[in-house]
Amino acid sequence: MRRAPRPLVFAGLLALIALLAMLSLQAGRVWVPFAAWTDRADPRWSIIFELRAPRTALAILIGAGLGMSGAAMQGYTRNPLADPGALGVSSMAALGAVLTLYFGAGAQASWVIAAAAMAGALIAVLLLLALAGASSSVVAFVLAGVILQTMAAAGVALALSLAPNPWASAEIINWLMGSLADRSSADVALAAPFILAGCALLLLTGRALDALTLGETGAQSLGIDLGRVRGLLAVGVALAAGASVAVTGVVSFVGLIVPHLLRPVVGARPGALLIPSALGGAILVLAADIAVRLTPAAAELKLGVAMAALGGPFFFGLLFSMRRRLA
Repeated sequence: MRRAPRPLVFAGLLALIALLAMLSLQAGRVWVPFAAWTDRADPRWSIIFELRAPRTALAILIGAGLGMSGAAMQGYTRNPLADPGALGVSSMAALGAVLTLYFGAGAQASWVIAAAAMAGALIAVLLLLALAGASSSVVAFVLAGVILQTMAAAGVALALSLAPNPWASAEIINWLMGSLADRSSADVALAAPFILAGCALLLLTGRALDALTLGETGAQSLGIDLGRVRGLLAVGVALAAGASVAVTGVVSFVGLIVPHLLRPVVGARPGALLIPSALGGAILVLAADIAVRLTPAAAELKLGVAMAALGGPFFFGLLFSMRRRLA
């Protein structure tokens, strides 16, 4: 299949983000026309700029961070099923936030949950590097991530089973579902620096990811320092995915779906897929967030639930496709 020129792909993705962002500012239980955007006396003006603008900005940031993280993970492991969860960073960030809910610290100030989630992500990076050891083996690195993910899942299950009161259990479950509802500009200010820094670090791995398509030995023969690449990847994913979890809860499958959708358009070279995956992730999360706001239900559907409903069948489709190719 003939691929579209890269400038055309970027222009198309950016145009789609702009279109969805404008729709995101309008869509919801109350539709806000363009006329209300410039009239500060209109009560709907505050709905746009105090509620929907931060929500839209977070959707773009989180989608970009998760999309690029997934593309980087798939490029590094040469595993089409890899996403940020393979590192265990998202799970450990979730555990950090859940512990604040369990002990009631999150009720004192909303920033406590975000700080704990970021701390969980940073601890995950340190444990990941310690478990993987000095070896540059991709297998050791991924297995370390699986161990972290298992530990985090056990910790969350334990917190739920020992929750001191129904409020704590309800808050933990609600947070684990993931949502962009009721987010403010303070959440944007908290998440943006970490997500942007994480994406910048991931972009530095582009050349190494391309070299790794030749295998670890081939990459080393080209002068690639696999230890440095591993460190950049771990910290980059920790910042991007950890900050996303910190402000929205767990939103899955973005990093899995987006690279697969864009690979036929931009090509299979991992380094060339990073920026398109960031733009594609922003598009996917924006579209999903608009969809959950428009569902005809008494309460708004959780974003994490919607992404799981979309990502689950996609994941199984990938498995069946891989099975047919290997048969």
